[in-house]
Amino acid sequence: MVEFCKAENATDYILIEALADTIWREHYIPIVGKPQIDYMLDKFQSAEAIAQQVENDFHYYTMVWKTQAVGYLAIREEPDTLFLSKIYILKAFRGQNIGKQAIHFVEDMAGKCDRDKIRLTVNINNKNAISAYENMGFKIVRPLVADIGQGFVMDDYEMSKRVDRR
Repeated sequence: MVEFCKAENATDYILIEALADTIWREHYIPIVGKPQIDYMLDKFQSAEAIAQQVENDFHYYTMVWKTQAVGYLAIREEPDTLFLSKIYILKAFRGQNIGKQAIHFVEDMAGKCDRDKIRLTVNINNKNAISAYENMGFKIVRPLVADIGQGFVMDDYEMSKRVDRR
């Protein structure tokens, strides 16, 4: 069973930064290349960037399995939906239903904040993640291309899922 621990201080943000560095480099370099990953880790997943996002109403959680931090997620309430901004799991721990438990956690959070929809974005070339999301009930809504600076773009799909309010 996975425990979800809310990130609330610099120590938590440093842990998430380290998880991001490992996960993103092992998974995303083949998809978007090392220069873009270096840029994105610094811009979006440094401890400082995470702290700033938390100040702007993002909520980060580490996923702890058998006393080890194995991943993290971030959510943010929007007017009509709960935005799942980030969900990442270390490669060695994928395929053990941790992602499914994380989605259930996010569904519960959606219910607690009175939202009946979760949305996320996923790189269009991240076929395994797209398939996993579809298997958990998410549908592709539309393609999104976002300029993130320094000549880099995020070429994503927006996906969403309806959930029961609890």
